[in-house]
Amino acid sequence: MKKIPPRERNAILQSLAAGVVPAIGLQHIQVGRLKEVEALIRDLKLVEEGAASVRFIVGRFGSGKTFFLNLIKSVAQQRKFVVAQADITTDRRLYGISGQAQSLYSELMRNLSTRSRPDGNALSNVVQRWIGEVDHEIRSGGGDDEDVKREFGRRLRSLQDLVSGFDFVTVMTKYYEGYLAHNDALQDAALRWLRAEYNTKTEAREELGVRSIIDDTGFYDYLKLFASFVRIAGYAGLMVNIDELVVLSHRLSNTPSRNRNYEAILRIINDCLQGRVEGLAFLFAGTDECMEDPRRGLYSYEALATRLAPNRYATEGQQDFSAPVIKLENLKPEDCFVLLANIRRVHAGVGEESQLIPNEGIEGYLNDCNARMGAAYFQTPRDTVKDFVNLLNMLEQDSTRTWNDLIKSNVFTSNQAESESESFSSFASDDDDLSEFKL
Repeated sequence: MKKIPPRERNAILQSLAAGVVPAIGLQHIQVGRLKEVEALIRDLKLVEEGAASVRFIVGRFGSGKTFFLNLIKSVAQQRKFVVAQADITTDRRLYGISGQAQSLYSELMRNLSTRSRPDGNALSNVVQRWIGEVDHEIRSGGGDDEDVKREFGRRLRSLQDLVSGFDFVTVMTKYYEGYLAHNDALQDAALRWLRAEYNTKTEAREELGVRSIIDDTGFYDYLKLFASFVRIAGYAGLMVNIDELVVLSHRLSNTPSRNRNYEAILRIINDCLQGRVEGLAFLFAGTDECMEDPRRGLYSYEALATRLAPNRYATEGQQDFSAPVIKLENLKPEDCFVLLANIRRVHAGVGEESQLIPNEGIEGYLNDCNARMGAAYFQTPRDTVKDFVNLLNMLEQDSTRTWNDLIKSNVFTSNQAESESESFSSFASDDDDLSEFKL
């Protein structure tokens, strides 16, 4: 069996032990979700052909939404997509008037990743790779610096019909000038503009000679502009993964502000479904409550409720995987067993699966989880996986005790229902709606 690289092994085990999703190495532990993955791969194929897509990944806390987003991110990178990923917070959201949307855009650009730079910070690589290719091609044909600059304008001419397209070409040209002169400050200034890190137009004009900056008002327009650029640069398209939509629904106490963010989502849905944007795929992730809460969820906004409504002909237990909303199906108990077996193999590092715990030990551990947590142990497997990694760590550190000893010692305890309740209640906040009323 192929040995797992130590870097991936450590990242997987440390992340799972902390209850978070690994950023790399997901292929070593992935189980289930076949239909969901196939649906997203179909979307990627359409985007490769110049279309656009938007999907909402919905599930309970701990059901694997973030894991699924990272998995699709890896798939997209292998298909030569540029992937931008970020979490919604109260200070980073789709609409704002005090830099919140600009902050989200900056986070997306900082987390930009490609197949060659899967961990993020790939913006400079994307820009320099394209500029270097154009420069080499023109100079190989006998051209000079000015010929290269003219070629930039020719290849980026289609961007001039988009918001700030002229300024985008200017920024690329400035980056090239810095590249030729070994002027790191000028190159950094160009990247600052692309990452939406300028707060005033005056500063950007002085350093780059442009009239605009990326601010709150242009969040979505600049994503469309960048998506067009990456296709010109030879990539399949741009995938934008946005997690923690529940922050919009249950942490924004101001109803008008929440609705403004929902309007921004509505605009994205309309553009993608109506074919008014090319080479762009959006993937949003949120909880069931974030989607379905009639007072605060996306369904509270009538236009979104209409567009995201489930297929009425999908009977109980069925799902329309062509619809915008994909509800993550619960893992089956046997899927959970395979998941833990994969984690055991990663922990062993060289495929010696019986090194720390046998198959009977995994079964015994799952029976214990079932006794403590009920069906939640496989429906929302976060705590199950976290405790299992901790169990393996203790078996590795103390060879005098067996898996049976540790399970019976009641060291590993978990209350999934309570943790979910606490997680959800942490998002609850007072607003102008009556959330609770008692006499």
